[in-house]
Amino acid sequence: MKTALTLAATLLALAPAMAPAQHSTYSGQETREIKALSAEEIKQYLAGAGMGYARAAELNRYPGPMHVLDLAESLALSLEQRKATQRLMDEHKAQAREIGAKLVEAERTLDRLFISGKVEEAALAQQVKVVAALRGDYRLSHLDTHRKMRSTLTEEQVRRYDQLRGYTGGQQAHGSGQSHGTRQH
Repeated sequence: MKTALTLAATLLALAPAMAPAQHSTYSGQETREIKALSAEEIKQYLAGAGMGYARAAELNRYPGPMHVLDLAESLALSLEQRKATQRLMDEHKAQAREIGAKLVEAERTLDRLFISGKVEEAALAQQVKVVAALRGDYRLSHLDTHRKMRSTLTEEQVRRYDQLRGYTGGQQAHGSGQSHGTRQH
């Protein structure tokens, strides 16, 4: 009996060492240039890409200029609408790229705080607020561009846009009588 208890105690003591290593979902990310961002995310922020930031607008009948330009023929855009849409897109891309570059640099600065091994509470709080504000600015840029785009289109063009983009299911859009689905922007 004593041997059995000794064996059980020994096995319990060795169990943690014999257990397989637990891999984190972060495994492999420790080699990233900026730990919080993948190389693809960095590339998209620097390009001013949408990354789903305007989904609230896109799925609530506020088209995006890039897709409006892609669908210009099907939407029967006038020459003036095309010019206005291109102008809006160019202005937005410049703004989004500028904010995206600042955001990437802010994430890099946050990463460096931890690399230093000396993370002070005040510095951490300040840098997290900078990153959060830039993410908010980036999203606002995308959402506001959709807001502006809608005023360039007729109600029929907005309806057609939603149809062409596949937003035909789901709940009724507020005040429009039109429905749209949940496809991702």
